[in-house]
Amino acid sequence: MPAEVKKEDYDAKNIKVLEGLEGIRMRPSMYIGSTGKEGLHHLVYEVVDNSVDECLAGICNIIKVTINKDGSVTIEDNGRGMPVDTHPVYKKSAMEIIVTKLHAGGKFDKKSYAVSGGLHGVGISVVAALSRKMIVEVCRDGKIYTQSYKIGKPLDDVKVKGKCEEGVTGTTVTFYPDEEIFSTTKFDFNTLATRFREICFLNAGLKILFKDEMNEKKEEFHNPGGLVEFVKWLNKTREGLHKPIYFKKQQEDVIAEVGIQYTDGYNENIHGFVNTINTIEGGTHVSGFKTALTRVINDYAQKKNIIKGGKLEGDDVREGLTAVISLRLKEPQFEGQTKTKLGNSEIKGAIDSMVSQALSEFFEENPAIANKIAQKASAALKAREAAAKAKDLVRRKNALGGSGLPGKLADCSSRKKEETELYIVEGESAGGTAKGARDKEFQAILPLRGKILNVEKSNPAKALASEQISNLLTAMGTGVGDSFDIEKLRYGKVIIMADADVDGQHIKTLLLTLFYRYTSQLIEAGNIFVAVAPLFKIRKGQSDYYVYSDEELKKQLEKLGGKCDVQRFKGLGEMNDEQLWDTTMNPKTRILKQVSIEDAVEADETFSILMGDAVEPRRKFIEENSKMAELDL
Repeated sequence: MPAEVKKEDYDAKNIKVLEGLEGIRMRPSMYIGSTGKEGLHHLVYEVVDNSVDECLAGICNIIKVTINKDGSVTIEDNGRGMPVDTHPVYKKSAMEIIVTKLHAGGKFDKKSYAVSGGLHGVGISVVAALSRKMIVEVCRDGKIYTQSYKIGKPLDDVKVKGKCEEGVTGTTVTFYPDEEIFSTTKFDFNTLATRFREICFLNAGLKILFKDEMNEKKEEFHNPGGLVEFVKWLNKTREGLHKPIYFKKQQEDVIAEVGIQYTDGYNENIHGFVNTINTIEGGTHVSGFKTALTRVINDYAQKKNIIKGGKLEGDDVREGLTAVISLRLKEPQFEGQTKTKLGNSEIKGAIDSMVSQALSEFFEENPAIANKIAQKASAALKAREAAAKAKDLVRRKNALGGSGLPGKLADCSSRKKEETELYIVEGESAGGTAKGARDKEFQAILPLRGKILNVEKSNPAKALASEQISNLLTAMGTGVGDSFDIEKLRYGKVIIMADADVDGQHIKTLLLTLFYRYTSQLIEAGNIFVAVAPLFKIRKGQSDYYVYSDEELKKQLEKLGGKCDVQRFKGLGEMNDEQLWDTTMNPKTRILKQVSIEDAVEADETFSILMGDAVEPRRKFIEENSKMAELDL
C-alpha cells in the first residue's frame, strides 16, 4: 500500500522544473516512440528529415549517411547549412539555439520552409539530448563552423575550424546514442535502407548515399521516376494489370501526388506520406483517396453497364490495389511527435476532390485500363457476396458468452479481457498438453488441425470459408473487413505457440500472414505474440535447465560441467503438462515475442515475397537472410 499523503506535504518544494533538455531524457518515449530498436533508428530519421526539408525547399539534392565503425552515425547534406550568426534574443549562435532548445528552428516563420516533415522544432534537440556526444559542422560563407555537445549541452562555443570550398554549403551531424537510454545502440542497415529508399521515391531528384562501415555495406538510392517507380517496386512480386497511373494535383497550398496500379492479387496495399513522412496509420489523406476511388469506379462501372443491380463497396474497388499517396502541405497536424497519422480535417475533402477529377479524366482517356479495373472490382463484388456467409461466421455473436464459439476451443473463465490469453496450438497432441498445462482462469487454447490456408494466394471468399480460419477468427471475436471491431477482441493476448522445427516455423508464418492481411490492427495494437518454446532440457542431479538454441545448449553444458542428461524436444507434444507450463505458458518464466510492424512497406514486401507466387524473389530473400533463421534443422 502507498504511504499516506498529507496535504501539508505538497507545496512549492515539490514542484520540479526540468531545465533544458532534461525532460526528453526523463521521458524519451514521448519523443521517439520507444527506447528500443525503433526509437534508436528514429534518431537517424529526425536528422535525415531535416536534410530532406532542405530538399523540399529546393536546395539539397545529396544526403550522405554513414554508420561509423565506432557506432556513431554521420548525416551530411548539401543544403543551406544551419544559421550560425548571433540570435537577436538569446545572444548566442543560432546553431546552438537550434540544437539545445526545444521548439527552435526555421519551421515556424513560414518563410524558410514552404513545407517540411519536421514541424515541432524538437527533432535535432531530441537527438542531442539522447546522445552521449554529438558534433555539428556547418559549411556556409566559405567557413566551417562546429560545436560539440554532451547529452544536449554544449561543450564549447561555436567556432570556426577551417575553410570550405567556394559555393559549398551544408550541415553535417555526427551523434553517438547514449547506452544509458537505449536497450540497443546497434543500427540495422536494412531498417534504415528501407526508409531511405522511400524518401528517394518520394523526392525524385534526391540522392542518398548510405554506407555501413561496421559491416562493409553500402547502397545508393536515386529514383528519377518517383512514384511510378515506387509503385512498380512495391509490385515487383505481383503481376500488374496495367501500367501505373500517375497524377499530380494542387489545390491552394496542398499538393498531391498519387501512383496507382492494380495487380492480380487480392490484398490492398495503400501507403500514405505527408511531406515524406510515412503515416503508417493513415489519416484524412488516405480516407479522402478511398472515398474518391470508390465513387469514381462505381460511376464508371454503372455507366458502362459492367455491374447491374449491385453497388461496389470500398473493399471491392481496393482488391489487388497498390497505391501511394504523397502530400505536400504547409501545416500538417500529426498525431504525436512520431507522426503516424494525419489529422487535418480539411484534407479529406481536398484529396477527394483532386483524386475524383484526375481519375475521372484518366478513365475517359484510357478506357481499356478503366475497363480492366472495373472488371476486377466487379469480380471482387461477386466474391464478396459469396463470402458474406463466411464473414457472418467470424462475427462475434456474444461478447463474453460461448454462443457460436468453435467446439475445439477450450475457453478460459475470466471475463476481464486485459488479463486473458488465447494460445493457438498446432495439432491435437500439443493441444491436449496445452489444455492440461494452462491456467484455466485466464488462458484459452485453440488447437488447429495442420497448416492453415495461405491467404496470400487465396481470395477472401476461399480464405474465410476455410474452417480453420473461420474457427480462429470466431474465437478472437473481432470480425474482419468492414465488420472488424478491435473492441470485440475476446482476449488481451493472442499467442502463436508452434514447434521450433521447420514445420512449426511455417505454421507460424502462415498465421502471421493471416493476421497481417486480415487483422493488421491487432498487430499495430500489440495484441499478437509468439511463444518461444525450448529445444532442450538439461538435467543435472535433481535440477532441470531449459535452453532455446544449440548455442545456448553448448554454453549451459560448459557452465554446468560434469555429466548431464540432455533431452531434445522435437515438438510441444513431447512435453508433459508441467514442462510446457514451466517453459512456455507460465507468465513468470516464459519468453514471449511481441509482433510489431516497423514499416508497412517493408512488411508488405516481405509477406508478398515469402508467401506469394514469385519464386526468384523468394529464393534471393532466403539466400540473403538464411543466417538469421531461427530454425532447428
